[in-house]
Amino acid sequence: MQKKPMPILLGAVAAFTLGLFSAVAHAAWPERPVTLIVPWGAGGGTDATARIIGSLLEKELGQPINVVNRTGGSGVVGHQAIAAAAPDGYTIGLITVEIAMMHWQGLTELSGASYTPIGLVNFDPAGLQVRADAPYKTANDLIAAIKANPGKFKASGTGQGGIWQLAIAGMLKDLKVDPTSVPWVPSNGAAPGLQDLVAGGVEIVPCSLPEARSLIDAGKVKSLAIMNDTPSTLYPNVPTLKAATGSDWKLGAWRGIAAPKNLPAEANDKLVAAIKKIAASKEYTEFMASRGFGVVYRGPDDFAKFMAKSDADLGATMKAVGIAK
Repeated sequence: MQKKPMPILLGAVAAFTLGLFSAVAHAAWPERPVTLIVPWGAGGGTDATARIIGSLLEKELGQPINVVNRTGGSGVVGHQAIAAAAPDGYTIGLITVEIAMMHWQGLTELSGASYTPIGLVNFDPAGLQVRADAPYKTANDLIAAIKANPGKFKASGTGQGGIWQLAIAGMLKDLKVDPTSVPWVPSNGAAPGLQDLVAGGVEIVPCSLPEARSLIDAGKVKSLAIMNDTPSTLYPNVPTLKAATGSDWKLGAWRGIAAPKNLPAEANDKLVAAIKKIAASKEYTEFMASRGFGVVYRGPDDFAKFMAKSDADLGATMKAVGIAK
C-alpha cells in the first residue's frame, strides 16, 4: 500500500482540524450571558413581561439573561441603548409602542426600523373607561354627549402625547369628531388617571383593561368598549369599538423583543425560535393571563409590518391633535 506524502497528510489533518474548530466556534453562540434591556422602570408591566421572558429564555439558550432597566427620556434612553449596542446577539431589548411615537415628537430619530425585529409578544388594546355611575350605557351614548358638549369632557391616563391620549384622539378622529373636543389632563400613568376618574376630576380614561381591572372589579369603573378586533378574554362582555360604534379604529400598548440592526444570522435564528416557543408556552401564557396582559405573537416579518403600521397610525393621530413636530 502506497503511503501518502507527509505534507499532504499534514495538510489534510490541519484542514480537518481548522474546519472542526470553525464549526465549534460557529455553534458557540451564546457562550456568555445575554443582556435584556427594558426601557422602563422596575415593577411595571413592561418590566414584569421582560423578566418572565428572561427566565424562560435562560432555559432555551442555556445562558443567564440579565434584565437591565435603562430608564429616562420618556423611554428614549433605553430604546437608544438597545439600538446602539453591538450587533452580536449579546444585547437585546423589550421595545414598546413608544418607539412608534417618540420620533414624531422630535425626541429621537429612532423608529421600529432601527432594530432587528425578533417577535411581538404582547398587545393590550385601549378600553373606553368611565365611572360606574356615569349615565352612559354605551360608547355611542358617550360619543353623542361629547359631540353635544365639546370641551366639557376631560380625559386622562398618561402624559401629554402618550399612548392613551392617542387612543381616544384617534377614536374621535375616526368617528368624525374633533379630537381636541376632549381636553387631555396629563398624568403619570393610568393608575393616577383612574383615581382622578373615580374622584370626578375627569370623565374618561382610555387605558388598557388590565390597568383598569381592580377598579372595574370593585364596581367603581365600567368599560364601554375595547379598541380591538376581538373582545377581551378578561372582560368578554365589553364590546369592540367596531361593534359599539362602527369605528374600525384599533390601538393599544404593545411590547416586542428586538435587537440591534445587522444581527448575525445564527443569533437571529436562535432568538426567533426561542421567542416563538416562549410566546406559546404554558408558563408565559399563564403568567400574562394572571396579569390580564394579552398574548399576541408575530414573527420578525409580521412584527416589522405591525410596527410600520403602528408608526403611521400614531403619526397621523399626533398630527391631528397638534403634538407631532
